[in-house]
Amino acid sequence: MTPRIRTAGALAGAAALALTLAAPAAARPGPEEVRFATFNASLNRATEGQLEQDLSTGDNEQARNVAETIQRVDPDVVLVNEFDYSRKAARLFRDNYLAVGQRGADPVDYPYHYIAPSNTGVPSGHDLNNDGIVGGGDDAYGFGLFPGQYGMVVYSKYPIDTRKVRTFQQLTWQSMPGNRMPTDYYSPAEQRDLRLSSKSHWDLPIRIGRQTVHLLASHPTPPTFDGPEDRNGRRNADEIRLWADYVSGGRDARWIRDDEGRRGGLPRGASFVIAGDQNADPDDGDSTDCEHRDCATTWGLTLAYDRPCGCPRVDVSAPGGGVHQAAGRVGSDLIGA
Repeated sequence: MTPRIRTAGALAGAAALALTLAAPAAARPGPEEVRFATFNASLNRATEGQLEQDLSTGDNEQARNVAETIQRVDPDVVLVNEFDYSRKAARLFRDNYLAVGQRGADPVDYPYHYIAPSNTGVPSGHDLNNDGIVGGGDDAYGFGLFPGQYGMVVYSKYPIDTRKVRTFQQLTWQSMPGNRMPTDYYSPAEQRDLRLSSKSHWDLPIRIGRQTVHLLASHPTPPTFDGPEDRNGRRNADEIRLWADYVSGGRDARWIRDDEGRRGGLPRGASFVIAGDQNADPDDGDSTDCEHRDCATTWGLTLAYDRPCGCPRVDVSAPGGGVHQAAGRVGSDLIGA
């Protein structure tokens, strides 16, 4: 049976999806429902190492609030955005907060988690904001005051096939065919070196019984904090387009190269969930409209009906963006949280 994705609800910024998978013949009868969620938790700090310190005990109020929200939604797989990169902090949040019931909520056990470096705060060596000074958050590959600030982490009740994880932290923006980089703003050296992902893009294969679902996680740059060149708006659009090309596969994905040197996109017929704070709206805000609308259309076609490739069907059962919901544009509601 083809996986079936539907929106399952939202709570305090956490958007959840339920994925119904066919159970193996030897397993219990009936489908198995798996819940995916993404939560922009703002568990970022102004200085490196502060998050580890805050999570070292179980009494940080913000972390308790985040954990309680996750516990009450109780997703099987959750992507937490804006979580400073630290393997220790990822373990501390799991052990001291998620595994401890918060304010009457039941604890939640995540035996598996994944965290990896982010481009935020990593010095580029270039004057990317053209202020005449090299250094600082604006001149990093992604805005940040130290490497890994505003990163992300995934917690899962199901095994993550770490041998087959693909990351795209180092993929250059220039390598994308037809990219929207403002070449009259960046120098040739900057164009050569600038990375596409402002944090990173991850393809995490989640093993659910005999099936695999690819969690495609990202957190594109906000399409603002720039000037008339619209460098962040253009980058946001192309960060979103990366997933559109990746799930399309074939010729559209030939240009994509992961951090291990492997090329191409998802295998034909692979099941996937796109998760993350995309910082984009095709009708409101500062998004670069045309490219984002193209991606929304691509994802809508990919998710809205069963195709020969075995892609999932969408059943919208909870409100997303008001404009999209009113218009019945189901694909757009699944682009971000």
